[in-house]
Amino acid sequence: MNPNEKFRTLEGHLRPLKKIAVAFSGGVDSSFLLAAAAEILGAQNVLACIGISPSLPARQLALARETADFLGVRLIEIALAELDDPNYQVNRADRCFHCKSHQFGAIRQRAAAEGFTQAACGNNFDDKEDFRPGARAVAALGILTPLADAGLSKEDIRTLSRERNLPTAQMPASPCLASRIAYGIEITEEKLRQVEQAEEFVRSLGFAEFRVRHHGLLARIEVLEGDIEKAAAESVRKQLADKLKALGFQYVALDLKGFRSGSLNEALSEREKDRPGEGV
Repeated sequence: MNPNEKFRTLEGHLRPLKKIAVAFSGGVDSSFLLAAAAEILGAQNVLACIGISPSLPARQLALARETADFLGVRLIEIALAELDDPNYQVNRADRCFHCKSHQFGAIRQRAAAEGFTQAACGNNFDDKEDFRPGARAVAALGILTPLADAGLSKEDIRTLSRERNLPTAQMPASPCLASRIAYGIEITEEKLRQVEQAEEFVRSLGFAEFRVRHHGLLARIEVLEGDIEKAAAESVRKQLADKLKALGFQYVALDLKGFRSGSLNEALSEREKDRPGEGV
């Protein structure tokens, strides 16, 4: 099916619900789901719920507010406290399960208090092929996944977002800041702030899609393959090293394999993926 045919399938999933709360992050997928729900059900029947914590970059929160306003959808900001959970802080392979349990549990509770008994998230069809412990939390809490159920891939979502002039259509993928911290390294507010400030600086140098991975004393920078030469140029390399060391990293490395989503999962064994929570 082409993207527009899949959209009609999505419409078939959403229309019978009458009203829905969307777990909203300001990223590509949840922004499209929010827009689609508003288009199909009417903006007054859609509630956007965003979890606020140190793992959400300030830049993304600002974009989420702009997008909700653009769509005319009411946005509720919900304070999260996942950093109080030792199972999240210890940062094993199942970190995302504990994170999503807190996030979606809080969103579901608040949405119900606002009269929205159904809640959905922006998981897409491609997510089924990735290592995503958070999907267990989604299933356990009864959070709907209409984009995935309609067969909508990330590229489908970008195509349909462009057609609707959504500000997120060309936005790079934007997982939470905790996903940058290597498994086994404790997650703290300080480390999350280090990553956020480091990535803001990399962005200021003209890089659009990249990651700064936190390995304790080491910051590992991933940029697109076509940008590696630019990042390795003496003037840029020196700026990166000086800034990231000023943020508290002792070593700064450029990953020669380039940017790839979820690269920290490469260190996990199949046992750790199948039986998360047993250490890394």
